[in-house]
Amino acid sequence: MPYTQFTNLDFDQIKVQIREYLRGNSNFTDFDFEGSNFSVLIDTLAYNTYINAFNANLVVNESFLDSATVRENVVSLARNIGYIPRSRTAARAKIKFEVPTDTSSSILTLEPGLVCVGAADNTSYRFSVPERITATVKNKKAVFGDDTNPITVFQGSYLTRQFSVDTSIDQRYILDNPNIDTSTVRVYVSGANDTGLGREFKHIDNILNIDKYSEVFLMQEVQENRYEIMFGDGYFGKELETGNIVTVRYIVTDGSSGNGPSLFDFQGNFTDTTNIRVIPTASVAISTIQKASNGGGVEDVKSIKYFAPRLYSAQYRAVTSRDYEAIIQSIYPSTESVAVVGGEELSPPRFGTVQISIKPKNGTYVSDFDKQQILNKLKSYSIAGIRQSIIDLKVLYVELDSNIYYNLSQTASVDNLKTNVTSALSNYSNDVDMNRFGGRFKYSKVLQLIDRVDNSITSNITRIRIRRDMKVLKNQFAQYELCFGNKFHVSPNGLNIKSTGFRIAGESSVVYLTDAPTSDIRYGILSVVKLGENNEKTVVAREAGTVDYMKGEIILNTINIVSTVEPNDIIEIQAFPESNDVVGLKDLYLTLDISNSRINMVKDVIASGEDISGVSFTRDYYTSSYSNGSLERK
Repeated sequence: MPYTQFTNLDFDQIKVQIREYLRGNSNFTDFDFEGSNFSVLIDTLAYNTYINAFNANLVVNESFLDSATVRENVVSLARNIGYIPRSRTAARAKIKFEVPTDTSSSILTLEPGLVCVGAADNTSYRFSVPERITATVKNKKAVFGDDTNPITVFQGSYLTRQFSVDTSIDQRYILDNPNIDTSTVRVYVSGANDTGLGREFKHIDNILNIDKYSEVFLMQEVQENRYEIMFGDGYFGKELETGNIVTVRYIVTDGSSGNGPSLFDFQGNFTDTTNIRVIPTASVAISTIQKASNGGGVEDVKSIKYFAPRLYSAQYRAVTSRDYEAIIQSIYPSTESVAVVGGEELSPPRFGTVQISIKPKNGTYVSDFDKQQILNKLKSYSIAGIRQSIIDLKVLYVELDSNIYYNLSQTASVDNLKTNVTSALSNYSNDVDMNRFGGRFKYSKVLQLIDRVDNSITSNITRIRIRRDMKVLKNQFAQYELCFGNKFHVSPNGLNIKSTGFRIAGESSVVYLTDAPTSDIRYGILSVVKLGENNEKTVVAREAGTVDYMKGEIILNTINIVSTVEPNDIIEIQAFPESNDVVGLKDLYLTLDISNSRINMVKDVIASGEDISGVSFTRDYYTSSYSNGSLERK
């Protein structure tokens, strides 16, 4: 009998193997398999074998986390190592409001459920709270929230589901809606002698530090993206009894679609201490502290497969940078990327500290409120003696200044050609090389990308700029330090550092930062200058700071900045890198900024034959030099 390969999944090869197997049988030694009806039977056997082998291969693949593709299987495998995928995340807005009332009650309660309605992109969104919020009535007013402790409202509808407990059957407590924000789930259990909703059970992630009396519950994702509530068994966590009523309250959300609303109309309900509804004596005006943001969808399969083993390896303690990455991702679902730097790596070193930088999925910065929430949740994972701090994201922007030459005879529309180039660059800006801490911009890839957009493009001359945005403290004397992490290109004539405009105390004109290199071209002196009527430069402040061209570091001495030309108290500071390949440091988030890049379409008169002598090659727009002779960043 011939040797048979049982691992081959090719249909034709399976047919060959069946024929060879039959020929090895003495009854079919000289049988013509191709010219007889036997070939139909062989095809049937081969087809059946192929289908079974294919399905068996799929089953085996779905048995391992790294090869599984079906979400249900990935979730189940992740659950085996204690990882619960993130649910939808409701957009959160922070508000405050005063309620005028003539109630005699000293306490006014905002009932759970609908609080307000906000609009974005011509669509209205409901915002709710998952639990009661109380406020003291003073001078016929109840104040809910303030600038430092605002009320957090969640985008979505408030729903309630009840279960009657029967321990005689195998009972499961499954919530029907797949669009739940699990962070808003509140569970209450009432017994025969309890009034109202009963006792509130606490949500936990693991069974550590609980006993048989602990009133806790766990959650897990089950079939069709739904969620199951699980209670204790009498050993780990309090066990439910027959006759108990389980009440589950939660918010069903639209996820990322709810981001954006900043103006809200009040729609909430109030009660007094006797649970009697209270009607405000006048309309309730809402002040927005923070617009709705940080809404997101369910965690996708790729993210689950990446973070599940890392959270498992962390074992509920934050030691390594990977531990922090996985844990922060689980406690702050809006995280896109995390950078963790130990205090020993800082300059000067700060031993016993950990510095954390977070890039949220929406926006650039994490709010102070969210920072504090993250730090509070990190305490349960932290090692004693280690202090964590969350710093604002440091973003290194890469900008392009590209002259793209095209042959007019080979393109129908220059505008469409520019649109295609911009679209290709935008796609590249989402490449895995960038949009992360420690990312890398690869110059050669960009040049090739531009040239290959269309056959009419003959060449491109592309310069690279790098930018950091400096957040200023207005009307305060402060020092500033910006690290670009890349060596600067240095022109001995200066103007290597460019900035957007700003105003300082004692000077009414808009001023700018500029530099003058020292004789060794390693360092530079920063000055604050202004422009006159004929663009002549006047120095307002000499030796305002220093530039380390080798390290790519700018230090601005103590200065009182009163306003900035750019919004949000930002001064954009620009430099040219010495290398066209730009890298991000471990704590420096690298991104390609297409919106602030310049894409110039230039007719190639040499390629089109309009200038066969090549005299036009000396025109200014063919140059690739770094200097543009301008003081300010434009």
